[in-house]
Amino acid sequence: MPKIHFLCAAMLAGSLLVPTTSSAQIGGFIKRKAKERVEQKIVECMASDLECIRKAKADGKDVKVKEGGEATTDAEGGSAAGGASASLKPGEGVWVNYDFKPGDRPLFIEDFTKEEVGNFPRRLEFTDGNMEVAEWKGGRYLRVSSWPGKFVINLPEQLPERFTLEFDITPGHGSNWHVVRFTENPTQDVRFRTYGSKGNAGVFGDGLQAAAMTPGELGKGIFRARIMADGNYVKVYINDTRLANIPNAKIGRSKKISFEIPGREDDPVFMTNISVMAGGKKLYDALTESGRVATQGIYFDSGSDRIKPESTPTLKEIGAMLKEHADLKLTIEGHTDNVGAAQANHDLSHKRAAAVKAILVSSHGIAAARLEATGFGDKKPVVPNTTPEGRQQNRRVELVKS
Repeated sequence: MPKIHFLCAAMLAGSLLVPTTSSAQIGGFIKRKAKERVEQKIVECMASDLECIRKAKADGKDVKVKEGGEATTDAEGGSAAGGASASLKPGEGVWVNYDFKPGDRPLFIEDFTKEEVGNFPRRLEFTDGNMEVAEWKGGRYLRVSSWPGKFVINLPEQLPERFTLEFDITPGHGSNWHVVRFTENPTQDVRFRTYGSKGNAGVFGDGLQAAAMTPGELGKGIFRARIMADGNYVKVYINDTRLANIPNAKIGRSKKISFEIPGREDDPVFMTNISVMAGGKKLYDALTESGRVATQGIYFDSGSDRIKPESTPTLKEIGAMLKEHADLKLTIEGHTDNVGAAQANHDLSHKRAAAVKAILVSSHGIAAARLEATGFGDKKPVVPNTTPEGRQQNRRVELVKS
């Protein structure tokens, strides 16, 4: 019996010591599991990938929105990108003289979200090199790991006199150029690169080297490359900075756009969010012709009615048009594609139209009585929502003569 009492006492003493360690372990385990559950509920989407954002929200998940090279979020799942321009409104800071306006009709839109990881994208034409779709920083990209990687975009029609091209890309290996050509044997081409820590871009060929450096550091993160062409007039941008402004460029036009990207296996290039847009009439001319005009040049934070500063040129044009034509009254219509819940799309489209009205009143001095704002969600598509180009065209703000 004494042995039994001793064993019982020892076990009891041991049991009194165990909870301190066990509770710490259990508490740590619970915290880890809670963190894992939170992380499982977070989906990372590119800022321009509305389909990803809406699907995540429909599934009850939180959205981490990536804009540029870093991932950021706000409470609504919209963009809260870091950097000086994140808190700026249209027309402020570096955006005061920003003049890039996208075309008004999508010819090619691609973010690789529908492509299989490890495959070469089906909508591109392979030319040379080692390229595949890859997951990176929460999104899908074309990964170029050879020097050079060459591919072609085949368009449904020849590029018109007025068009824009945009894409997100990381710097090439070393200080080598990303080269874009608009005909098979062009007189001139457009190039982007980093040189040192700065961005460098312009038009080259036929004795021309019209290029400049970004005033600030670009680093190794993703940047937005932009080209705006109107006949022989070509402007080239990196992010918010115009680096080339050439009135007599000879880039040509065709039904193909070819890319030459300098990647390496140990220093690959990542590229996504390619947008080729046709046209871009003066808003008043288009409004006079048909009584309404759609614009693709007003940008919003994803899933939000906050207007991005990149919208500055289009808002300036609308404000100037209303000041010049004092008798003109407009209804501002918001429209979406059919991705996501219909009611959410309707509510968002109305809020965005109201935001456009508000900024025209507050920043451009337009009388509120001259403007009405309404939203239709996905109820009035201009084309079927069956392709990326169609969905892009349906996500729009329209101005209608009242």
